[in-house]
Amino acid sequence: MSISEKLSNFQPSKAVLLWSCAACVVATMVVGFTWGGWVTGGSAQERAEAASEQAVAQLAAEICVNRYLAAPDARANLVALTEESSFRRSGVLEDGGWVTFAGREDPIDGAAKLCARQLAEIDVTTLPDASPMAEVAAPLAETPTVQ
Repeated sequence: MSISEKLSNFQPSKAVLLWSCAACVVATMVVGFTWGGWVTGGSAQERAEAASEQAVAQLAAEICVNRYLAAPDARANLVALTEESSFRRSGVLEDGGWVTFAGREDPIDGAAKLCARQLAEIDVTTLPDASPMAEVAAPLAETPTVQ
């Protein structure tokens, strides 16, 4: 009797069918969670929270860079910042309030490090003595508030 004849005459029992289905379910789950990118609800929530925190830090870092370069003494501040060690730069930005925004007591997590990295990449020699951003920011600072 050949193998094809044996397979065509094979009559599995209910127990064999049940265990075959269970093995297929387990194999599908293993493949899905390891290589298929499936995640549990808890880990999906953790990933979403981490992504949102990272997005907020990136936005805050962009605002920090713009505010830093808009300061009247941006060139001098940038020279002083680049003279600091790379480990101390984010602390300088946090202490200076560059990543602490209105309505918050604490700086935004991770923003100072990103801001310091972006500011360190700026060539100080390309900045004018008086920042052109300061001319734009000055009228905004002088705008009277409505009470």
